[in-house]
Amino acid sequence: MPKAPKKKPRSKKEPRSSTVAVPPVPATFPIVAIGASAGGLEAFSNLLRALPPEPGLALVFIPHLDPTHESAMVELLSRTTRLPVVQAAEGMRVLVNSVYVLPPNSDMTISNGILHLVGREVRGHHMPIDTFFRSLADDQASNAIGVILSGTANDGTLGLAAIRDGAGVTFAQDTTSAKYDGMPNSAISAGVVDYVLPPGRIAQELIRIRKEPSGHASPAEAVDGEEFDGTTRLMRDIFRLLKSFSKVDFVDYKVATIRRRILRRMNLNRINQLRDYVKLLNRNPQEVEALYRDVLINVTSFFRNPEVFDSLHEVVYPKILVDRLPSDPVRVWVPGCSTGEETYSHAISLVETLSDLRVEVPIQIFGTDLSENAIQKARAGFYKESIVNEVSEVRLRRFFHKVPGGYQIAKSIRDMCVFARQNVFSDPPFSRMDLISCRNVLIYLSPILQKKVIPIFHYALKPSGFLLVGNTEGLLGAGAEIFGLVDRRAKIYQKKAVPSPVTFGLTLIAQEGTDGRQEEPHVPGKENELAKTPADVQREADRLLLQKYVPSAVVVNDELEILQSRGRTSRYLELPTGRASLNLLKMARSGLLYELRSLIEKARRNSVVVSKDGITVEDANERFKVSVEVVPFRTPARDQRHFLILFEEKGVMRPPEPKPTSRKSAREVDDAKDVQIGQLKQELASTKEYLQAIIEAQEATNEELQSANEEIQSGNEELQSTNEELQTSKEELESANEELNTVNEEIQHRNQQLTQLTNDLVNILNSATIPIIMLGEDLHIRRFTPEAERVFGFTSQDMGKALTHLSLNVEVPQLERWMLDVMRDVTMRTEQVRTRDNKVFKLRITPYRTLDNKIDGVVVTLMDISDLVKPGNGKNVINT
Repeated sequence: MPKAPKKKPRSKKEPRSSTVAVPPVPATFPIVAIGASAGGLEAFSNLLRALPPEPGLALVFIPHLDPTHESAMVELLSRTTRLPVVQAAEGMRVLVNSVYVLPPNSDMTISNGILHLVGREVRGHHMPIDTFFRSLADDQASNAIGVILSGTANDGTLGLAAIRDGAGVTFAQDTTSAKYDGMPNSAISAGVVDYVLPPGRIAQELIRIRKEPSGHASPAEAVDGEEFDGTTRLMRDIFRLLKSFSKVDFVDYKVATIRRRILRRMNLNRINQLRDYVKLLNRNPQEVEALYRDVLINVTSFFRNPEVFDSLHEVVYPKILVDRLPSDPVRVWVPGCSTGEETYSHAISLVETLSDLRVEVPIQIFGTDLSENAIQKARAGFYKESIVNEVSEVRLRRFFHKVPGGYQIAKSIRDMCVFARQNVFSDPPFSRMDLISCRNVLIYLSPILQKKVIPIFHYALKPSGFLLVGNTEGLLGAGAEIFGLVDRRAKIYQKKAVPSPVTFGLTLIAQEGTDGRQEEPHVPGKENELAKTPADVQREADRLLLQKYVPSAVVVNDELEILQSRGRTSRYLELPTGRASLNLLKMARSGLLYELRSLIEKARRNSVVVSKDGITVEDANERFKVSVEVVPFRTPARDQRHFLILFEEKGVMRPPEPKPTSRKSAREVDDAKDVQIGQLKQELASTKEYLQAIIEAQEATNEELQSANEEIQSGNEELQSTNEELQTSKEELESANEELNTVNEEIQHRNQQLTQLTNDLVNILNSATIPIIMLGEDLHIRRFTPEAERVFGFTSQDMGKALTHLSLNVEVPQLERWMLDVMRDVTMRTEQVRTRDNKVFKLRITPYRTLDNKIDGVVVTLMDISDLVKPGNGKNVINT
């Protein structure tokens, strides 16, 4: 048994989920998450302006911010709304009629209505919108609303998908009003947007969703819950329409899931009554299709719950690989595979395990789903750049190729995976599976459907196969009787050696007896065991016939390595001396080597069956004739060429008895034969040596070519790694560019405010009739009113000069000392001064304060009090 590999180091971007599930507590009001990058400040402001003072919901803004600068987003948004705008902090509870803004250099999530901040990870393209949107979908379900506004790249697309699949509502800004349409277009093209509107209209629609009875704020009060019982006439009509469209019967799906989806579609269509929605379904087939797509919840991600894959890597895969033949593939089935992330995650995890254990076996993984659209996306294997938050950098380099707009699964991994549309309840299941990963199906099924599907999984598994279910699910009742628990934390079960109680959709209908009572369905017993006996006899008879009458044969691959043998092959093949080898040509007995090579080359070149009779084979004691047939074929799963070599012995060659002749003639004949035989042996030996030299030269050339090919592949991998690093640098630059655009918008808004303030100040100064002078800390003139220019007696060319160095009309010899005292003592000073034309003014000097309460100069003001001064007793007296 191979040793279990060491535990792989976990990437920072692959967080471990908590083993203790905390049930979410949905708020009693909608929580609206609004994401944007470049051009987002304007869109944020337009949306806030259109909201009333008490909208009845909470808003969380997720902009792309520069991590190295403080953001003015809170201050700028506060100017556009009467709602309280605050910067989010760790542990802050989301309250109704409030606005929260993501702080710089942080990622944010929400749990039970409480915001949580984590440090930003600097790797690849920063995706703060997807991070918050996904957590909001998990936490608030139908109370979550996602909005994508102006921005570049595709952040938010996967987050909107999670919100939509959780029965929430999604919006995107229309491309006409968006300054940058990259993010809205990405979400719209992905088909995860319910409304495409300008910001003002989005605000109006949010208010409607909050106020209407079928809104997401209180779905329980929207429609009478009893109407959603699967037995009501309206619900039967809905199930009938869905089945006629999709051939899928949703009657036994969980009522809560169907109810949330129907309420969501009713809200989007502005319908308050279930009967009105049924009427819409009857007259609008497109709405039936839309409801069907909504019911098929396609929420998945790469390596979801990483601890589950750790358990598979450490416990399950090593058991599956014990004593496995190189030709026996590992088979995995992923029902409900959605868009393929789960399927490809198992493929990558298996490849890593095989690499650690140094085992080479084929891998076959089957992904099935009800949604044809999801299957098509899974086959393409193309995913957005946001998967960098789910897949480690090492795996991205090894198993993904960078393509425009995202990443694509490497072809070697895609070739291992087969995707198909399948209804697990009605379509035939797969068989002989080593592992079934069912983490997206059971959670949506009622107990009735679970009782049907679990026996199907039991039948599909090998005797020692494993079943993986979701971390919130478990196997109870009949499931616990046919599966044994292997890992409680990861919810991994192993098949028990009991008969599979599976009916494959055949329902045993109770028949009414003559006495009016229901007869019990017939339980198969020993009759079934007897029915199996002819099949067992037939298989044993077939085995004996094959063993006795089928010729000896071997199966070789394209490199002529023997993979399997049938019958007695020792008459034709033997192990060569020296190093052990299973190469067919090295094991061929004398006389077969060249004929085998010739036949295989013909079969390989023409892809046809070739054969040859009468080939002489020399054994140690005898010579015999053999018929050889070469049959080329390909394996369907791996599409590799193989050859079936059949040997059929035609009889032993006996030396002819000598005829009675004279002694002389017999001696002469023997001498002639000896000479001829010697010549033939010599020629044959020379030919063998020549051919052996050719073979060795060809093998040496092949080795050199293989070595050169490996070097080329190594160089190609290095170039690919360099290209991926350049792509990562490009993504980081794009992310930084988006953040700089946001900073630039903030600076532009500040410049507009400063321009407005400057205009206001200039108009105030020009309108003032009082002499006012603003001086800097060095007592140089900064600004002054036109009246100050006339009274003090300086001109506009004196701007920037020291006031005390100018010849003034005012007689103030101590002006400089007074101004310095005011700056030092931070007090106001008032003095009475006189101009040269004998006018009296009241001089007031006050300190110049900045917004941060710093003294940066003085303000000098003059007030004409000449009319208030009366001459008397040689003194100037103010007439009060």
